[in-house]
Amino acid sequence: MSGFEAGERELHTLAEELRRRYPEIATDCVAVVDVGRQCLHLIKGGKLLRHYRVSTAARGVGQREGSFQTPLGVFRVAGKFGAEAPAGMVFKGRRATGEIAEILSDPHDPAENDLVTTRILWLDGLQPGYNRGGDVDTYARYIYIHGTPEEGRIGMPVSHGCVRMRNDEVVDLFERLPQGSLVCILPGDAPLSEIPGPRAEAVNKQ
Repeated sequence: MSGFEAGERELHTLAEELRRRYPEIATDCVAVVDVGRQCLHLIKGGKLLRHYRVSTAARGVGQREGSFQTPLGVFRVAGKFGAEAPAGMVFKGRRATGEIAEILSDPHDPAENDLVTTRILWLDGLQPGYNRGGDVDTYARYIYIHGTPEEGRIGMPVSHGCVRMRNDEVVDLFERLPQGSLVCILPGDAPLSEIPGPRAEAVNKQ
């Protein structure tokens, strides 16, 4: 079996396990963010539908408020914003500002500000004490999947905690991934079928 086929099988196993654990939340689609590979996989009906390149946090992975890290674990898409906005629209407080961002294709040309563009999918953690509640609450941290003007830096970990995407690709994901769908963010240093959480971290520390 090739590495690609093995990866697809692991993603299928992960999607099935997520739907088993969260039957009241699960939709036909599951998004899996692989921090190690800087990519997002979209699974529908148990089949791998799309791959997208992404950009996660420059400071790595972590759950704490104020860490500027990308949280791990299982989430749901709690809200979607920007359905009719043109590509490049800048959002502040999830409201369109009317400004269209300049899209930067040079990886050595960062934007002056950490802008949120085009579409927003707001994530809400589903694992109490890990990514939900207290100072680890993903929703309260305003962790999104969103577009960015820094398209040249997609594929590199440079965000402030969110999952960034190219603007045309976040539109595609936005249209395919219903509100309420499950999203799983993985560190990339474990099998794709392994769901992060307190128990997984405890086992890894032994």
